[in-house]
Amino acid sequence: MIPSDDRSQTGSDVPSKNGAAPATSAPSNPRVFMMDLLAIVPYYTAYLSRALLRQGSKLTVGSITYYLDPGCFRSLGVPLDPGPLNLVGRLRLPKLPRRVLKLVEVTLNLCALTLRFIASPPDVIHVQFLPLLRSRLTMDLWFVRFFQRRGTRIVLTVHDLLPHDTGERYRNLYLNLYRQMDAIICHSDHVATRLKSEFQLPASRINVIAHGPFFYDISPSGTAEILSDLPTSPNRTLFLFQGILFPYKGVDLLLNAWQTVEQASSDAWLVVAGTGSPELLDQLQEQMRRLALRRVHLHPHYISTEELVALYRAVDVVVYPYRAVTTSGALATGLALGKAIVASDLKVFRELLTDQESALLVNPEDPEQLAAALLLLANRPDLREALSERVREMQYGDRTWQSIALQTRGVYARVVRQVKSPSRLDR
Repeated sequence: MIPSDDRSQTGSDVPSKNGAAPATSAPSNPRVFMMDLLAIVPYYTAYLSRALLRQGSKLTVGSITYYLDPGCFRSLGVPLDPGPLNLVGRLRLPKLPRRVLKLVEVTLNLCALTLRFIASPPDVIHVQFLPLLRSRLTMDLWFVRFFQRRGTRIVLTVHDLLPHDTGERYRNLYLNLYRQMDAIICHSDHVATRLKSEFQLPASRINVIAHGPFFYDISPSGTAEILSDLPTSPNRTLFLFQGILFPYKGVDLLLNAWQTVEQASSDAWLVVAGTGSPELLDQLQEQMRRLALRRVHLHPHYISTEELVALYRAVDVVVYPYRAVTTSGALATGLALGKAIVASDLKVFRELLTDQESALLVNPEDPEQLAAALLLLANRPDLREALSERVREMQYGDRTWQSIALQTRGVYARVVRQVKSPSRLDR
């Protein structure tokens, strides 16, 4: 993410934050295996891989097909090679059978990749996610560690500093993981500071590179079917929360604030679009009944990328009422599509947003302040347009990904050149 004093550079050169000058060219072109074997962060993996491939990187993308969007990688021209099997993601299966079959599939793929890489190891394995890390079958970590001992450099992107909504339960696990990496990529100065202070990582191993935007290149020809049941009005203002529902994202705070909005405005509607656990969805629906909310449309289902883009384009304001955040692909989407934004005043968000200029920032867990910001934008179309215009000026799109890819290639080149530390392997 971009610090406030560099915000004008977002559309062209995303600056490096690791103390070195931004990479202008990669001094070498190592062979890289992009590892997201269960497609946990498919859009990030796909957009980054496309940008790297366009710059001539020798890249193999180790991800299965994303079951909710089978065309995710194909539509971006990114070939997949997770190993010999890539079947489960192409099938519509209930949750439990899908998880069991994915575990079988990833096990066989890891075995096959191990044999392949023993014969011809990559120079770099770039890990996007280790989904088995918190289980007893940490085969993906064993795979990474095995090839690290054989000389392959390991780069890890930190999408979540610690697993959300788990407190301190996994801190030691992630402490050991981060210390074993040859290089770490994170998306904000705030997270880099925490990696240094809380996990005792040397600054030389941490690289801050922006989180790029999604869906800015999707055709706007789709329709937002989600909105078809809402009444139309020339004065209607549509607010949107979109994303996978977790407690840390503060949808309950948004609903508390929305009660005030409904009492003060007759033309404001809130759309909450995102899947989540059945328990959390039940809690939100009960909260809506208790607060007697009448103008909230909850859509707890997956929607296609085309409809997602149409939804973003149709609404007036996007809301991010998070309690905490490491990085946010949803915010990147709002920026890419040029929307007026209300967000929690968190350090990570402040590296991209300026209060009263490109967004309205409110104190986390303060429903009254959040309600005031929502009402202000409901009543001020001129302010909504001014905020949107400032976001559009950031040009958060393909040029951003090209800069991200250039910096990422610089990380690859540095880790390939560096001398391996034996003590790191023995931890």
